[in-house]
Amino acid sequence: MPSAPGESVPPPPLSSAAAFFDLDKTIIAGSSALAFSRPFRRRGLISRRAALRSVYAQLLLVLSGADADTMDLLRRRITALCTGWEVAQIRAIVAETLHEIVEPLVYAEATALIAEHRAEGDEIVVLSASGLEVVEPIAALVGADRCLATRMGVADGRYTGVIEYYCYGDEKAAAAREIAAERGYRLADCRAYSDSITDLPLLEAVGHPTAVNPDRALRREAVGRGWPILTFADPVALRSRFRPSGATMAVAGGAAAALVGAGWFGHRLLTRP
Repeated sequence: MPSAPGESVPPPPLSSAAAFFDLDKTIIAGSSALAFSRPFRRRGLISRRAALRSVYAQLLLVLSGADADTMDLLRRRITALCTGWEVAQIRAIVAETLHEIVEPLVYAEATALIAEHRAEGDEIVVLSASGLEVVEPIAALVGADRCLATRMGVADGRYTGVIEYYCYGDEKAAAAREIAAERGYRLADCRAYSDSITDLPLLEAVGHPTAVNPDRALRREAVGRGWPILTFADPVALRSRFRPSGATMAVAGGAAAALVGAGWFGHRLLTRP
C-alpha cells in the first residue's frame, strides 16, 4: 500500500500494536511551530506585527476552542504568510536551532511513556497537524518510529501556499487505520494519546484512548467515557535523559520547517503548565 503524503516510513517493526501520539501539549509543552517563531523573526521572515497578530489569533483559538471554522480561517491566513519562503533557508534555521529550542520543551512523562511502549514492542507513531519538517525531527529526537504530519507544496525551492496534506481531525484517524492495516495491527490493541478535542476521531479509532493534558471539551468526553486522563507537567531537556543515536541526529539535523516553521503556529498558544 502506498504511503500517505508526508509520511516518514521506517522498516517494518517487530511489534504487535502501535501507540499513536499527538505532539503539541502531549509530547512537548506548547506548540512545536510557535517555538520557532523567534529565530524566524530574527532572520527577517516574520515582522513583529505579523508575529503579534499570529499570537493573538492563537489566543483567540485557545479561548474559543479549536472548531473547524476557526482552524480553517487560521490555516488560510498562515499559509498565505508562508507563501514564497525559500525551503533551503527554512531548513537551515530549523537545523541550527532545533536542540536549543525543542529539547527543553519535551515532557519527561512523555519520554518515559514512549520508552515504556518501546519496551513492550509497540511501534511509536507521532501524528500532528503541524508541518512535517518541524514534526519529523522532534519525533526522531523522542524515539518515534515514524511520523505523519501536514505537508505544504513546494515549487522551484519555495513554498507555494497550497497544503497538499492536512493531518488534522478525521485524517489522523484515517492515518491510524491505514498504518494498522499495513502493519497487521488490531486497532483494538492500539493506543492513542492527545490533549485536543479535535483528535476525538483518533481516540475513538483505537481500543485504548488516553487524554493527556486535555482541553475542556476533551476532558468532558474522557470523563463521560471513562477514558484515562494523564497530566504531564515536567518539561525537561532530552540531553539529560538520553543521547540521540547517529541516525536520529541525521534525521533531526536534515529536517526543516515547512509551513509551520514560523507562521503555522499549530493549534495552541505556547505556554508553560
